[in-house]
Amino acid sequence: MSLKRQAANLLERMSGNLIIPAHELHLLPERLHLRRLFDYLDIDCVFDVGANAGQYATMLREQVGYRGPIISFEPIPELAASLRERAAQDPDWHIEAMALDREAGTATFHVMRENEFSSLRRPAGNQPGTFAAANDIVRDIQVERSTVQAQMQRWQTQLGFKRPFLKMDTQGNDLAVMEGAGDSLAAFAGLQTELAILRLYDGSADFAATLSACQDKGFVVSAFVPNNEGKFPVLVEIDCILINKALAPADVQIGTGAAH
Repeated sequence: MSLKRQAANLLERMSGNLIIPAHELHLLPERLHLRRLFDYLDIDCVFDVGANAGQYATMLREQVGYRGPIISFEPIPELAASLRERAAQDPDWHIEAMALDREAGTATFHVMRENEFSSLRRPAGNQPGTFAAANDIVRDIQVERSTVQAQMQRWQTQLGFKRPFLKMDTQGNDLAVMEGAGDSLAAFAGLQTELAILRLYDGSADFAATLSACQDKGFVVSAFVPNNEGKFPVLVEIDCILINKALAPADVQIGTGAAH
């Protein structure tokens, strides 16, 4: 954690106010909701699928206050190496240089001009022009793939967690990641997925299909939160945070018919 953030955290505790850089204001709803939700769900492990440069794990440590294990999955070798260097100072941050998908095995991974867009899927030919320069393949690499189900078995044995949380940011492949979880998905207390209002990748699921799949698999919506500054005035994508239906408050009747 940076000295600046440490000082800000101290001032926040003393004043009761939040100190947020102007360029991060759009991220505040996510941070506040996760802070409250992680406490409510008693989260004790986070699967960070599609870690990129470690933005999500850093946010959990510095803004959410989560101190438990984080397992970050990142297939781009140089990014995974950089994450390992950073995680050397955090014994509860584990790095896996792999992609999670519907099935295990090697696959071609597309590294984009802006690496945050990198994906197992190719960019859509009809994507909005504003993304064309950034979401453009600069090289293809071969990566190892695993599944949430396999990794859940491995890490649960090692860490002994009981209330894991699944975060996915795989650029068009979140639904495949969930399908690769199989029955193990029910063991997650909550999950966070990116919903594509405009699809940027070939064969990717749109927001309605992804949300419907989450609900079919036993999760209910907790919040919709921005994950970037967006492309005003059009909504391109948004993150959805869900909780396991079994952990929803008892006084909220879910799936019992229309409200009166």
